[in-house]
Amino acid sequence: MTTETQPQKLMSIQTELKAPKGQTNKFGGYSYRSAEDILEAVKPLLQKYKCDLTLSDDIVAVGGRVYVKATAMLCDTDVIAEVSAFAREAETKKGMDDAQITGSASSYARKYALNGLFCIDDTKDADATNTHGKSEKIKSYKDIQMTKPKTKEDLF
Repeated sequence: MTTETQPQKLMSIQTELKAPKGQTNKFGGYSYRSAEDILEAVKPLLQKYKCDLTLSDDIVAVGGRVYVKATAMLCDTDVIAEVSAFAREAETKKGMDDAQITGSASSYARKYALNGLFCIDDTKDADATNTHGKSEKIKSYKDIQMTKPKTKEDLF
């Protein structure tokens, strides 16, 4: 393998990564990929390109609600790229204790941090299209209204 620059390493990993949807939602009958599926698929590429991937979580309170902020960081000798994603903890969830609720939010946020870092397109994923019995389907990512904070302080 030739010596690649950091941007080339990230681009190569993004291009070569194939993360299949290895999970099935029994309620909705659709396939989806978990953070674990992405991690399993990316590990050989991390080794190939001599990179490390680190995942970390922070707990952030916004407007009385608790969010898990997951950060995925790709490094070789320096940081190549870093992406964060947020997931809100449910106040209660039937059959789950508080630790399980936080763990569920962490898994969800980590999945989307990994999606952002590795440019995994979820427009055809169950999370973008399932309605769990709702009448209107979201046809694509573009159908989801996104708002960006004006400043960094707006996040916290």
